[in-house]
Amino acid sequence: MTNDPVPGASGSIWTRPARLARGPVPEHSAAEIARAAISLADSYGLSAVTMRAVASAIGTAPASLYRYVNTRSEVLELMADQAAGEYKLQEPGTGEPVTDLLALAHQVLAVYRRHPWLLEIPPAVGLPGPNALAYMEHMLATLSGTAMSRYRKLELIGLFGGMIRAFAQMEAEQQRVGQDAAQWQEQVASYLIQVAADGQHPHLAAVLGAPPQDDDALAHEPIFDRALTRILTALLPARDSGSRDLG
Repeated sequence: MTNDPVPGASGSIWTRPARLARGPVPEHSAAEIARAAISLADSYGLSAVTMRAVASAIGTAPASLYRYVNTRSEVLELMADQAAGEYKLQEPGTGEPVTDLLALAHQVLAVYRRHPWLLEIPPAVGLPGPNALAYMEHMLATLSGTAMSRYRKLELIGLFGGMIRAFAQMEAEQQRVGQDAAQWQEQVASYLIQVAADGQHPHLAAVLGAPPQDDDALAHEPIFDRALTRILTALLPARDSGSRDLG
């Protein structure tokens, strides 16, 4: 986190010069603002992150905060990128894209769990900051040995992030109503069995009443791992394919 916006400057917070050629050295930094805002959000929720509250947290007047950020939305951009800096991207990989991406997915999910307010920030707001770019670079490095076109690599990055966010959102909603994933699955299964018994849903009844199969053992694997592994395996080209994906 290096860029501190120039007072009154326009454009993205990530593309503005760090400071004007003349004038005093800034007393605060974008990283300091992000840390203060994250502390507020972690403790009291995203609604607690106001310009006044952030200014107070870093020991400056509300008007002075506008020397560094133009809007609250820019504070949210700083927060999201600061959270992305929690990924440990330097850990050695296995060379197997699915395995390495699944390990990264667990890191992303852990960040959502530590900072649930991230789910309230639209993913399409603003441009990616330095930590988000490092995350993208890491993913592209993981995919560099695959026979995927550049478009499909970028598409996979978007789908990957969306799947993890959706799972984190589901977890958060279950927590709000006092359920965990196992309780929810048990409740749904019980309901479906009851519905299937009425004879109006023969295909559902056939699935629920089918004898155990080999893949039923997969049900003991965490659903996050199971679902993400299957999706990634479907999106990635076969390792032994001799042709490159040009689509």
